[in-house]
This record gives sequence, structure tokens and C-alpha cells, in this order.
Amino acid sequence: MNLKIYPLLACSILSYAAAAQQRVVSGIIKDAASAEALPMAGVQVPGTQWGTRADEQGRFSLMLPDSITARQLVITYAGYETDTLQLIPGKDYTVKLRPSEALDEVVVTGTLKPVSRMDSPIPVEVFTPRFFRKNPTPSLFDAVGMINGVRPQLNCNVCNTGDIHINGMEGPYTLILIDGMPLVSALSTVYGLSGIPNSIVERLEVVKGPAASLYGSEAMGGIINVITRSPLTAPRLSADITATSWQEYNTDLAFKTRAGKGIQTLLGINYYNYRRPYDKNKDGFTDVTLQNRISAFNKWDFRREYNRLASIAARYVYEDRWGGQMGWSGAWRGSDSIYGESIYTRRWELIGQYQLPVKERLMSQFSVISHDQNSYYGTMSYQALQHVAFAQLYWDKQWRGHSLLAGASFRYTYYNDNTPGTAQADGTDNPAHTPLPGLFIQDEWALHPRHKLLLGYRLDYDRTHHAIHSPRLAYKWSPDAHHTLRASFGTGFRVVNLFTEDHAALTGAREVVIAETLRPERSFNSNLNYVHTFALGNSLLYIDATAFYSYFTNKILGDYSTDPDKIIYRNLAGHAVSQGISLNTSMTFHIPLSILLGITRMDVYQVSEAQGRMQRSSQLFAPEWSGNFTVSYTLPWQLSIDLTGQLNGPMRLPLQQNDYRPEYSPLFCLANIQLTQKIGSRIELYGGLKNLLNFVPRETLMRPFDPFDKQVNDPVNNPYGYTFDTEYNYAPLQGIKGFAGLRYTIR
Repeated sequence: MNLKIYPLLACSILSYAAAAQQRVVSGIIKDAASAEALPMAGVQVPGTQWGTRADEQGRFSLMLPDSITARQLVITYAGYETDTLQLIPGKDYTVKLRPSEALDEVVVTGTLKPVSRMDSPIPVEVFTPRFFRKNPTPSLFDAVGMINGVRPQLNCNVCNTGDIHINGMEGPYTLILIDGMPLVSALSTVYGLSGIPNSIVERLEVVKGPAASLYGSEAMGGIINVITRSPLTAPRLSADITATSWQEYNTDLAFKTRAGKGIQTLLGINYYNYRRPYDKNKDGFTDVTLQNRISAFNKWDFRREYNRLASIAARYVYEDRWGGQMGWSGAWRGSDSIYGESIYTRRWELIGQYQLPVKERLMSQFSVISHDQNSYYGTMSYQALQHVAFAQLYWDKQWRGHSLLAGASFRYTYYNDNTPGTAQADGTDNPAHTPLPGLFIQDEWALHPRHKLLLGYRLDYDRTHHAIHSPRLAYKWSPDAHHTLRASFGTGFRVVNLFTEDHAALTGAREVVIAETLRPERSFNSNLNYVHTFALGNSLLYIDATAFYSYFTNKILGDYSTDPDKIIYRNLAGHAVSQGISLNTSMTFHIPLSILLGITRMDVYQVSEAQGRMQRSSQLFAPEWSGNFTVSYTLPWQLSIDLTGQLNGPMRLPLQQNDYRPEYSPLFCLANIQLTQKIGSRIELYGGLKNLLNFVPRETLMRPFDPFDKQVNDPVNNPYGYTFDTEYNYAPLQGIKGFAGLRYTIR
């Protein structure tokens, strides 16, 4: 035998032995939406040194030693959500990654029609349920606090009623939409986001700044549009059950079914229960309002010829909420023995859209809302009933580089309560009937692939204030795929509809006084937005910066200082300004780590005449600066950790004369941590801690020992004449608490 054969045979045997000790995994990595290959995507076996990168066609091949015991494979790509797969030797994977929050989505809020977020001349921020699950909450009202520049403000320490502030502007300036249908009234930010089952939400679209040219009154500060899931794409069943160490319980259920040929329906139910009173700050009052709330949302989608749209949805909310002295029960409702604030709320909404069966794209939309509130604030009875009907028809036309939109809308509001807001001078009942017709037109003009101009105009007619004009101008310039600059200018308005159910709910025992015939508010607004995405090695950095400025005339202000027992409303004899800058950044790394940071610096103030000269004062409950952060990391075995939080700088608070409490709140941070364990494709277990730093405001209630002011006129024990007041509030009274939950999904 030739001796030269032995070395070759030995090499072959060694090569075979080495290959026998190796395991190969291979595959291709694509974009889940476009199916395009993702070159240079990262492939890593967590907890080991073994990993590789895909080639230019998105393909990868990884040789692993036979001794490796890992069971998972982590796929990462800058700007996309990390995917964790089960490690199966010899398998040829097809991996489809979804874009992360910072990349492109289809949005409708800024222009009333579906458009790529990056192509929209109006800056729109998009947030999915995946984002809000990093800090689970029982309602969207609490969840939006994770958004930079958006603040759910609790305005009453006893009843815990609040509203949504955008860039420091109060709740009546924020318009809430469900699937583009306006939930009109000052109550929309109070109840519009409470009780919406999180399991039926597809995404939230947020527009900061005025949008009156499309949506009319109440859209001066911004818009929050809740886009619900389509029954066609929603999971067959989803459930989310949460409990906290404060004995709060929240259940969120949704399921879809086929109701006939071409008909799909989605039903969502939310139930929240908190019935255990705590008084950990020892002031004799409940720290958190007790609630028993149930809501149901049912949406129907109809399949039609030529993919024309047709859907209808209904929502019902019932809530029993009370807070007060620890010894209070329903038997003391409205009495002057034991103080309590008790609110019964019944609210239903019907919304729908229908595309007309014609060649042109003609869309009709409608919403009907009824709100019934039965409440007592101590001995003060507050009974209110509100009905709002809204209808809109618009024409959507594409023509030679122009995207035209023209339409007409009509809104009718009926409102009645037992306050002076709906009474004649002689005290007789005088419900408010407010019709508000409007016309609007908009042209989105693609001047060039890199330049886009938007022109808009709206005309509304109020029978008291007559014609109200709202023009709008926006411009977008994208020199390349990584840079986008947007500039916009417009005017806004808010007709005088003092929905005192909002004011009374927020102010507890104070009396509402309207000091004069109020004129409509007007605003002039501008903002400049810059978006930049760029790669840092294998990581992606996303920057979104905005400068904003709004100038108000005839602003309706509440005077809390003249009389501690009253809120006196009048038009501002001067002007008001809301200005500032905000910065959002997100960083996605090749390792399973993502970081989102946001900060807003703002200056919100009024200039009015006082004692013969113009004086400037900061707006109440508008922090000078605020920030948000989210840090997420995926560990092996489908375990992830999320650290979230909100920071708030000093904000001016309502004081009484000679008040001993600080006029401005301190800097504080509400931080949370959560661990989430995925089990297969259907189950998620999660738990963590909220308010890690255990921050609790001090001395929020004035004279809690005398809530009915029976001992106010005591010059010895109360020389400054302080009265019971619930308005001094800037943060929740709950300290650190634990939570745990379970999610179950069947696709």
C-alpha cells in the first residue's frame, strides 16, 4: 500500500470527526412587511461566544460545537425588534423581523388619510401596545404618561379625577379620537381614555400642536387618536390579568369571531376593581380613590366590493368611584358628617365609518356620545347630562401630484347640569344647545420627491361667535432617507362651551362662577420638527426634535386665588404663551438592548393686567421640564427586563392666601421595573415594582380634619382663614407597590 495514502486518510478521518462534533444552523433574515433581505443582521447564541452576521442577501450559516447546551438563537438588526428562536440543529430558518417603534408606520391622524409616517408633512408619534406593556397600567389614561410631553394630571386628591396635558396645555385643549372619530367635550380626556380595553388597541397616534383645520374646536393643544384593531387581523383570543400589592385587580379580555359571510366582530371587555382603602400618609383620607369600573367595546367590520370600508363600534363604561374620609360609606353620600366624594358615571359611545359605493373615494363618519354623571363632592350635588352627535363627509382625491381632501362636518352638543353654567339669571334651568357646522379643504402637494407642501383651511360657524376661520400651512423637506425637516403654522380656536362637569369634577367642593360673557379662545401656533436616523456601527440612533410656540388671546382662565371657595372663570385680559422644545431619542443596538429617552423643556405663562400694570404668571400644573425613559434588555430563555420612568421638574401649584406650602413642586421621579417571561408563543408572565423610589407628595390636603369648614372662623386656631382644599396635587399618593400578571394569546 502506498504510504502517501495514510496522511490523506488521517486528514479525512480528523475532518469527519471534527464535522461530527459541529452543528449547523442557517437561514435568511427578512423585513416582515416588505420581505426584503436584511443584510448584516446579527445572529447570536445568548450566553456564549458563538455568533455570526448575515451576508448581503440576508443569509447566514453558523457552525456550533456539539458540546453547546444553549437552546435559543437571538436575531438582531438595527431599527428592528429582536427575535428569539428555539435552537434546532440543522434547521434552515426564515426569520421575519418587525420594525421597531422608531421606524416607519402608516398613520392617519395628521392628514385624515392613510400615509407613511415618514412621508407625512405633519409630525405624528406612534405607540403600540408593546411599548405600553413595558409598564402595564389599568387604563390608557395612565399609560400615556410614558409619552414625552404628555402628562396625565390628577387634579383632585380625593376623587382622583384628571385630564391629559400635552406640552403643558390643559385637558380641554386635547382632542381624543377613537378610530378618527372625535370624543368631543372637555370630558374626553377625563373619560375618553378610561376603560378602553388595552387588548383591542392597535396603536396610539399623537399629534402635538394644533389641528383645528381638520378637527375644529378642542384640537388646540394636540390629538390622541386611539386606533383599534381590525377584527380581520386581531388575535382570536387575548387575556391580560393583573394584580397589585395594594389589592388592585384588572382584567382585560378580547376575542373575535365570524358573524356571517364577510362580517367579523371583535369584543373587548375591561374590568377594574379597587375596594381596599388605605391611609398610609395618616391624613384621615383615602390615599387612592376606590373604583369599580367595567367597560365593553364591540367592533364590526364588513367586507365589501372593491375593498370599500365599513365598520361600526360601540362602547359602554360604568364607573363607581369614591374617595374621602376613611369612615365614609354610601350611607353618608351628600351629608355633612363624614366627608366623601362619590361619582357614578354611565357613558356610551357609538362610532362608525362607511365608504360610499361610488367611483370616487367618499367617506362618511359619525359618532354619538352620551354621558350621565351623578356625583356628590361633600354636600355639593353635581348632576350632569351631555349628548354629543358628530357627522362628517369628505372626498379624498389624487390628482397630478396633489392629494386633495374636502369635506363638511356637523357637531351638535346638548348639555345640562345643576350649576350656574346652565341656568338663567333668575335661576331657571337653561340647557345648552350648541350646533357647530364646518367646512374644510386640504391639499397635500408633492412638489418634488424631497419636498411636500400642505395647505389647509377650515370654516366653522357658531351662532354666538359667527364665522371662525382656521388656516393651516405645513412643509416637509427630506434631503435623503436619513433627514427630515418639517415646519408648520396654523391657528386654532375653542368655542365657549364651559363644560362644568369637567371643572366641578376636578375641583371638588369649590363653586364655579362665570364672571362675564365669555368670548371664544384663539391661538396662533407654529412648530419646527427635525428627524434624523443614522447608524453607529451596528447600532441605530433615532433623533426627533421639535420646537413649538403658541400665542393665545381670549384664553379662558380659572381664578383659584381670589376666593378659596370658588373658581372664577373669565377671559384673560392679555395674552398667554406656550413655548418650548422637546427631544426624543431611541437607540437600538446589535445586542438585544434598546433605549428610549425623551425630554421636554417648556415655558407656559399668562400676561395679564393687575393693579394697573401687566404681570406675568406661570400656568398651574405645567412643569418647567419633564422627561421619560425606557430601557429594555432581552435575556436568554425569552426573559426580558424593562426599566421605565417619568421625571418632572418644578410646576406651579394653586395656593391659598398666606399658604405655608411651597408654591412649586419639587423635582421627582416615578420609576418602575418589570420582568417578563415568555412561555412558548401564547403565555407571558410578568411582574415588578412601581414607584421604585417610593416618592409620595407631602401635605397635599389643606385642613383634612375640617373638610366641611365648620371651624374655619376660629381666629385662634386658624388665624389665616385656611379652608379645606383638594387642589394642591402633583403626583400620585401611592408609594412603592408590587404587581404581577399573566397574558394569554391565541393567534
